[in-house]
Amino acid sequence: MGQRNEIQHWTLIEVAQHVAAGDVSAEEVARSALDTIEELNTPLGAFLTVTADQMLTQARAVDARRTRGEPLGKLAGVPLGIKDALCTRGVPTTCGSKILVRGSEPWRPPYDATTVARLWAEGALLAGKCNMDEFAMGSSTENSAFFPARNPADPTRTPGGSSGGSAVAVAARMIPGALGSDTGGSVRQPAAYTGCVGVKPTYGRVSRFGLIAYASSLDVVGPMASDVRGAARLLEVIAGHDPRDGTSLDQPVDAYEAACERGVRGLRVGVPEEYFGTGLQPEVKTQVEAAIHLLEREGATLVPVHLPHTRHAVATYYVIATAEASSNLARFDGVRFGLRHEPPAGDVTAMYEATRGKGFGPEVKRRIVLGTYVLSHGYYDAYYRKAQQVRTLIRRDFDQVFGEVDVIATPTAPTVAFLLGEQLDDPLTMYLNDVYTLPANLAGLPALSVPVAPAPPSGGGSPLPVGLQLLGPPLAEARLFAAAAVVEAMLTSRQPPGALSPTAPTP
Repeated sequence: MGQRNEIQHWTLIEVAQHVAAGDVSAEEVARSALDTIEELNTPLGAFLTVTADQMLTQARAVDARRTRGEPLGKLAGVPLGIKDALCTRGVPTTCGSKILVRGSEPWRPPYDATTVARLWAEGALLAGKCNMDEFAMGSSTENSAFFPARNPADPTRTPGGSSGGSAVAVAARMIPGALGSDTGGSVRQPAAYTGCVGVKPTYGRVSRFGLIAYASSLDVVGPMASDVRGAARLLEVIAGHDPRDGTSLDQPVDAYEAACERGVRGLRVGVPEEYFGTGLQPEVKTQVEAAIHLLEREGATLVPVHLPHTRHAVATYYVIATAEASSNLARFDGVRFGLRHEPPAGDVTAMYEATRGKGFGPEVKRRIVLGTYVLSHGYYDAYYRKAQQVRTLIRRDFDQVFGEVDVIATPTAPTVAFLLGEQLDDPLTMYLNDVYTLPANLAGLPALSVPVAPAPPSGGGSPLPVGLQLLGPPLAEARLFAAAAVVEAMLTSRQPPGALSPTAPTP
């Protein structure tokens, strides 16, 4: 038990270092993770599928390479979770939906997503497929067709969504890292609610090949980890051009892990007043502002900025995202995907009931209907075209601000994690949980959430995790890691990278 506890509290990079040094075998790491998952997964609901046999096989292959003296990859022996929206060859992939389950047999893709394949090439171990809101539609993981995930900080509360299972697995120390997908904040918001690091890369920075689409112009695969450097290493591995993805950027990958040592001296940090007004929980505001001032104390310059079209982001997002979802999910028609039962041959009514009528949950149905409506004759110009025009204005706001500053600092979410069930019957309130994260997706910008000091819920109670969001111009992920590493170091009483003084100030 003692060794297991020690291993499970290692960061992603520490696991890789200990395995490479021979201090511990990859199989020992794998078994430690499996023991922790067995203990915690039922109460917390992080994993939909646990791939114990595959992880042990991969671990033994890593140990064999080390024994033979062969080079090991950057993630050799590191257990990782994969959001169930990413295809994994031969491993159940449901996207959190029963529409991809026929009878009792889930769909098993014949290929790996590019991001997943890149993890395996560096020696990572597959712990399993992580729980999520159905087809990534939700902000709480309560829309999973199987069971909700629960926040390790308080199991009566949501871990956020849609990548809630990935966040829970990392925050509960089942695994040191995971992949999620971020369409409107689905990596960053659960990272903030659970107290881990979540990164949304620049649109096109990471391949979407093998990611089951929700909204194609917004979806991005992003890493989650227990610390900033671990997230940086994960992004280094999965980033880069992929000819199988037509939106993939053919640009060199920066040294994100090395950027964590830069510090922030001379960095211009924009603080937009639109993100600190009505709707922001006062306790969250206090902790986020304190973290921003830590950056200032370490040599950054704070600059007030304005993003006037931010107030239109939620409405703009839900028009564009639902429109794209209604198109992307049309493939689940009971012919190629989506047949849950075997209706009588030629029985069209039974075919519909077996797929569209029963296969999708209420939130997915709601968004398909909304998307179909805004694309319909007579409403396209009034809603969809107008939303695209506003999207351009939001992007221009950011372009102008990034002419004045290097990064932008905001809260990740307006409140701490809310209670499970509290907002299920109020979708509009649920949608507002992503008010601070949506603009980065609409503008295609990189953004990162890093934990800051916790805050109590507005009604009182034990403090809960809070996230600071950092945004940058396209392909400026390295700047975000540099700033996040300083915040992380100062809040954990470590010497901040590039510090101005030999000892870190007390936060």
